[in-house]
Amino acid sequence: MRIGHGYDVHKLVEGRKCIIGGVDIPSPVGLLGHSDADVLLHAISDAVLGAAAMGDIGNLFPDTDDKWKGANSLLLLKEVVSQLHLKGYVIVNIDATVLAQAPKLAPYISDMRKNIAEVCDIDFDCVSVKATTEEGLGFTGKKQGIAAHAVCLIDKA
Repeated sequence: MRIGHGYDVHKLVEGRKCIIGGVDIPSPVGLLGHSDADVLLHAISDAVLGAAAMGDIGNLFPDTDDKWKGANSLLLLKEVVSQLHLKGYVIVNIDATVLAQAPKLAPYISDMRKNIAEVCDIDFDCVSVKATTEEGLGFTGKKQGIAAHAVCLIDKA
């Protein structure tokens, strides 16, 4: 068994959707990035890739390639999982935390977990997503951006 950790951060700006965990969250601001900027799925992708020592999502989906401009991060994660399976591994479980002062994410966490479980080909009960504020501290607390941490356990298929 192997473990990987992923971290991602995206700036909040006007004129962008706020997509987290594959869920379009109603918000006056959204996440800035080359793809859909889904901070949670990017952190999970990096955790999966890290567990298998396969680099990071920047290697697979470089922001210098227009092919990935505006890409749906659920499709990116699906490709990461496909690459993981080719190496002979499966995901055992995922635990992730989103750091955001706003918007409130609790009403959307179940849908996020469903999306992640489906794309990762694991049971719903093997995906944990939590959200926390930073009590007004730092860039997330000041509503300048959103960050996410994720860990992923993998095992041989």
